Amino acid sequence: MGKNGAGKSTLLKIIAGVKTPNKGGVTAPADSVIAYLPQHLMTEDGKSVYEETSMAFSHIQAMETRIEELNTLLGQREDYDSPEYYSLIEELSVLSEKLYTIESVNYREEIEKVLTGLGFMRSDLDRQTSEFSGGWRMRIELAKILLKKPNLILLDEPTNHLDMDSIMWLEEFLLNQAKAVIVISHDKSFVDRVTNRTIEITLGKIYDYKVNYSHYLELRRDRRLQQQKAYNDQQKMIAETKEFIERFKGTYSKTLQVQSRVKMLEKLEIVEVDEIDTSALRLKFPPAPRSGNFPVIAENAGKSYDERVVFSNASFTLNRGDKVAFIGRNGEGKSTMVKCIMNQIDHDGKVVLGHNVLIGYFAQNQASLMDGEMTVFETVDSVAVGEVRTKIRDLLGAFMFGKEDSDKKVKVLSGGEKTRLAMIKLLLEPVNLLILDEPTNHLDLKSKEILKEALLNFDGSLIVVSHDRDFLDGLVTKVYEFGNGKVREHIETLEGFLEKKRMENLNSYN
Repeated sequence: MGKNGAGKSTLLKIIAGVKTPNKGGVTAPADSVIAYLPQHLMTEDGKSVYEETSMAFSHIQAMETRIEELNTLLGQREDYDSPEYYSLIEELSVLSEKLYTIESVNYREEIEKVLTGLGFMRSDLDRQTSEFSGGWRMRIELAKILLKKPNLILLDEPTNHLDMDSIMWLEEFLLNQAKAVIVISHDKSFVDRVTNRTIEITLGKIYDYKVNYSHYLELRRDRRLQQQKAYNDQQKMIAETKEFIERFKGTYSKTLQVQSRVKMLEKLEIVEVDEIDTSALRLKFPPAPRSGNFPVIAENAGKSYDERVVFSNASFTLNRGDKVAFIGRNGEGKSTMVKCIMNQIDHDGKVVLGHNVLIGYFAQNQASLMDGEMTVFETVDSVAVGEVRTKIRDLLGAFMFGKEDSDKKVKVLSGGEKTRLAMIKLLLEPVNLLILDEPTNHLDLKSKEILKEALLNFDGSLIVVSHDRDFLDGLVTKVYEFGNGKVREHIETLEGFLEKKRMENLNSYN
């Protein structure tokens, strides 16, 4: 844990052996396997999903090939007493024993189990990896890591590209089958469930807590209170000492005491108080103009692409003021339903908007739709109208873009900065129906909490597509589950819905 730029990913790369530390080092047993999933991947094409994933077993395949070679070599030789012959016998014995100790694995079954757990269909296994987006390729890399059963798994933001079902499956896998895991993540629910130790990086120092994230927050608060008290006490002592020195520095009888105090101040180690990140998103949605009682009504709505049915016969009514979540695996129709509501695509059945509905829409790929060559200021200025144009600098400041940041080009911004910039557009005009498609990807924990608070105070209606359980918990009052070509309404808390899903998933990782 640590704020952006604290060094979390750098430390993970050093442990993985990708980066070399300036001093010190990392040691691990010679035969241990460390597997690392970076935040961004450079992947190659040319293999099917199954072929690429089966690379996880390449070390076993290499052992089998070498055993065959050794048996052939031994069959050809007759120098039974030579050191070379004994050397071949010994290598064969060691390899055979090693292979014997590895559980006999049904590769196809293991690969299918992990890939389907991470959201792939069985029909995807023979498709080329080049047909899949970056997020799905990330899942292939994750599958390879899990299949290797390494001694240590290093994961940098693994949930950014996973839907809720896949995150829950990954949790169960890591809890029940992984040996040791180090993870960087802004997904509070995932971190709390998977981890039992928290290492914080701040001000170039490391603090090691033998507790999960929620408990760590309490201990960190206590630590900072103690630091502040120690700092205040020390500053008071320094002030009193300096006052004594000033008062008696010319007094002969106090010379030794003055010198002693001067030396003491010179040697004193100043107590440091850990930095507290005070930069924060300031987010408040404008009052929502009143809409009709039913902002969205869907009757027998459906959408197909060629032979594939995304969903059919979907019927639901959104009441004014409702805050609902669209949940389901990627590709099951959540974003497609949003496009139907926005009237961006043709569809079967009816999807109608109520009286005076004004939509504010945050698309999943909103950040990529922006012109990378424009500056942050120009991006907002190009869409702002009326009085707000005189307050663009203030608006950018509220979204943590200072003067220097506002002159940066969009293409150099981080994922979180692009998300914050795209969100400004939602504040430029009053709306009464907010539709947010994966709004929390790339946002840090504090920004997510501020966005959640602003949405709780928003007096219009809300549809949010998200896999972030902590973000949705307490925000939405109803869940629509997309899956198997259907849209099911769940009138229950998110936690109740998730517990039911967890029970359904329990067998999928065994």
